[in-house]
Amino acid sequence: MAVTIYHNPRCSKSRQSLGLIEKSGVAADIVLYLETSPDAAEIKTLLGKLGFDDPRDLMRRGEAIYKELGLKDEAEPEALIAAMAAHPKLIERPIVVKGSKAVIGRPPEAVLTLLS
Repeated sequence: MAVTIYHNPRCSKSRQSLGLIEKSGVAADIVLYLETSPDAAEIKTLLGKLGFDDPRDLMRRGEAIYKELGLKDEAEPEALIAAMAAHPKLIERPIVVKGSKAVIGRPPEAVLTLLS
């Protein structure tokens, strides 16, 4: 079964995760999420597959845009999801999905749990 990787080629962890997938011989569908950003429904699906209840668990809270948008004080999950859809740079990377499960490749070796 193929996996899907939400990939940023400029990110070393994302490149390393993709390398582990390729080395394993598993086919990968690559989503360049900064170019084709996931919509709110897709982000909700990813949160479920990751087992995250809080959308912040999928957010890059160190990004300047996180601070600029005042997301630290945002209480509404829907607003956080909408922010990620509008600003995909906020989405933690890489996300690797296989079937009903997903992991974040930080560390990259985390993707190995989906490949076996």
